[in-house]
Amino acid sequence: MLEYIDRFERGIYIVLLVMLGAVVLLGVIELGVMLIESLIIDLTYRLDNHEILTAFGFFLLILIGLELMDTIKAYLVSKEIHFEIIVLLAIIAVARKIILLDPFAETAAAFDSTTLIGLGVVVISLGGCYYLIKKAGILTKT
Repeated sequence: MLEYIDRFERGIYIVLLVMLGAVVLLGVIELGVMLIESLIIDLTYRLDNHEILTAFGFFLLILIGLELMDTIKAYLVSKEIHFEIIVLLAIIAVARKIILLDPFAETAAAFDSTTLIGLGVVVISLGGCYYLIKKAGILTKT
């Protein structure tokens, strides 16, 4: 019975890996189309602030997708969860959120003091977690 459950689990991971690969590929294609439209079709050859933030968001989102693929692939190969990769993925996701805060937005809700304090606490917590994982030498869990 456990063998069937393991096979089912492995099949689900493979399906998730293929679907995530398709999403990342489509994201790269969409990013390429967006950059071509912004730079070639527009004759000024200049990106606005909003377009630059959107492009950075796409780059970081694709990077997050690739890291997720790496995590799933590592689990399929060795059946181990790599905590270090997961914490780095969370750090990239929070960094993406901070980078995409638009200082030129019409509403100042993105720069609310509680939001910025919360993001700061999350960054410090993730940094501390990463430091403790590196210091303790904990890389995987079976």
